[in-house]
Amino acid sequence: MKLLFNHFNRKKKNIFPLALSFFAMGAMAQTVPEQQQDSTKAPDYKLEEVLLQAVRVTAQTPVTFSNISKEEIAPRNLGQDIPLLLNFLPSVVTTSDAGNGIGYTGIRVRGADASRVNVTLNGIPYNDAESHGSFWVNMPDFASSVENIQLQRGVGTSTNGAGAFGASLNLLTDGYSNESSGEISNSFGSFNSRKHTVKFSTGLMNDRFEIAGRLSNIASDGYLDRAESDLKSYFLQGTYVYGSTLIKALVFGGKERTYQAWNGIDKATLDSDRRFNSSGIYTDIEGNIRYYKDEVDNYQQDHYQLHWNEKLNNNWNTNIALHYTRGKGYYENYRDNVPVAGYPGIGATEMVDYYGEIAPGSDLITRKWLDNDFYGTTFSANYKNNGLDVVFGGAWNKYEGAHFGNIIWARNSAGVQPYDKYYDNDAEKTDFNVFAKANYNLTSKFSLFGDMQYRTVNYNASNVLEDASAPIPVDDTFNFFNPKAGLTYIANDNNSIYFSYARANKEPRRTDYESGSVKPESLNDFELGWRYKSGRNQLTINGYYMQYKDQLVLTGALNDVGSPIYANSGDSYRMGLEAEATLFLTDKWVLRPNVALSDNKNVDFYNEGDSGPENLGNTEIAFSPSIIAGNQLIYIPTKNFQVALLSKFVGEQFMDNYESSNSKLDSYFVSDLNISYEIKTKSIFKGIVLNGLVNNIFDEEYVSNGYMYGDPYYYPQAGINFLVGATLKF
Repeated sequence: MKLLFNHFNRKKKNIFPLALSFFAMGAMAQTVPEQQQDSTKAPDYKLEEVLLQAVRVTAQTPVTFSNISKEEIAPRNLGQDIPLLLNFLPSVVTTSDAGNGIGYTGIRVRGADASRVNVTLNGIPYNDAESHGSFWVNMPDFASSVENIQLQRGVGTSTNGAGAFGASLNLLTDGYSNESSGEISNSFGSFNSRKHTVKFSTGLMNDRFEIAGRLSNIASDGYLDRAESDLKSYFLQGTYVYGSTLIKALVFGGKERTYQAWNGIDKATLDSDRRFNSSGIYTDIEGNIRYYKDEVDNYQQDHYQLHWNEKLNNNWNTNIALHYTRGKGYYENYRDNVPVAGYPGIGATEMVDYYGEIAPGSDLITRKWLDNDFYGTTFSANYKNNGLDVVFGGAWNKYEGAHFGNIIWARNSAGVQPYDKYYDNDAEKTDFNVFAKANYNLTSKFSLFGDMQYRTVNYNASNVLEDASAPIPVDDTFNFFNPKAGLTYIANDNNSIYFSYARANKEPRRTDYESGSVKPESLNDFELGWRYKSGRNQLTINGYYMQYKDQLVLTGALNDVGSPIYANSGDSYRMGLEAEATLFLTDKWVLRPNVALSDNKNVDFYNEGDSGPENLGNTEIAFSPSIIAGNQLIYIPTKNFQVALLSKFVGEQFMDNYESSNSKLDSYFVSDLNISYEIKTKSIFKGIVLNGLVNNIFDEEYVSNGYMYGDPYYYPQAGINFLVGATLKF
């Protein structure tokens, strides 16, 4: 840790008052009398909780994690995407392409982007098999169907799907209800934003069956010019519950149409017109600047899940699930004066313009398609007896994807026919893993944790490029062994200390093969933490050291469809200290601060310059701020009224791994104001809930993300803006 604090002393002297004030508040928690049992140890779990027993952890597990419930999400669930709803968790940084949290959004945890955050929905993998990303825009308003969320930072425990190299995020969908109910929610706000949601539940019919569902529509013009979103989604589940049996069938999905805003803007434009969006820009035949109206991403994704949980006896519990995901859609793009040589797949060698003259190129409109299927099974068995809690589990999943592109229009059309394919590639990926993990109470004070996972991945692609003249086929198999172990010491009813070690391995993404970075990555993660609880008050402080080999770090550049480009960095590490607390200062005032201090370095980083490799020494890993802090100050004057001031500070960060002066993103501090009031009625409705959210109340002009394409490009976020909503409960 000496290296870490020397780093802060040298570069971040101003953060110490913030850190010291945080720990002073942590000390205050010890003076509050015990009032309520720790929610992570509540004895009366709903039966649905067993669906996630294979991938979730409790306070007895030596893993760093945070929980968030639907009640915490609800006051801010007015249309913004799930990453924005998780913005105030420790070590989390979020961003939005459109600038207002609707449409394409992103999340980073400990500097790791979404492709390194393992996501599961009821234990089913959600990350895209090839890019490893999680695209929440494909499931708009999914937060309205979520019971609770757990974010495990670091490697976490064994899970299904893509390897966790920054965090694991698992979501449990709505549990069944004993009583029938209904909700109608509507919200409106800045940039013509609006959300409309209808939910229902039949309640348990004959004490056995329940049917519940949701329909949603979200739309927004976006903060940036033309960054419109039109998002539709649905959720339907049927539940059978009787005695020791739970069977759930779920169908959910969404369709999104978003005008792209991933180009970013340069520094001069940021200073003069921060809402400018260059997507779709072209010059017509008369030399006028115009914008193509259908420069859109258009995608539909449908999910099918079947879960069967059976409690065999007091010791054994089993769960098996089948799943299928169907996705299909395209990105439409106007391309200005493109050389025909860039599209060898169409077979054309030249183009002829309007006057019959040979043209060097043409304006084209293309569609890049992705048509895929993802299916498989997950399974687990849980045994509990005499202080031993063991989970055996695993998954087999297969992905089949077709990548192809059509030219749907060409200005100079000789040799090009509408809907000609200029590339056509197929890919398959099979992912199989088995694991066993156990908590064992050695004594009343010590609990031992062990976890072993074997994972094998086969990836086969006919070509990972769009250029058919120089294909890059792939046929790779990776075999990974991921052991984990830890120890928890329970000092007394209020204090516990944990230590853990976890090993993780991760295969390359599809785009990594394009750039030639095809080495698998490995990670050794060490976590040491202290948990304190007294009634409703909780405090967690943990340190971590994450040692990487061949980590694929963000270069700061993007490919032609806005996906980030990575490169193997050799040796690198992330080291940090995190703290979070929930402090009930009085019965009406709650404080929930968190802070993360970190040091993130590439070791002996080499730059391939014109004169050969150049050793740049230790450089900061791109998009890894060394301080992230958040706070929620909540005032609850009455049971049905809540006001919250939400604040977030993100320190400066680089957009490349060379510490270039022009690649630095400035630090920013933003605050939101959230109000929720419920009116209890005695006639038509059970209640009416009114919510309001004012984002960025101090109208801060800030940038949360960007990239390097020679020069820096930025994604500006909205200034002060609002969302207000009403929910009618039946």
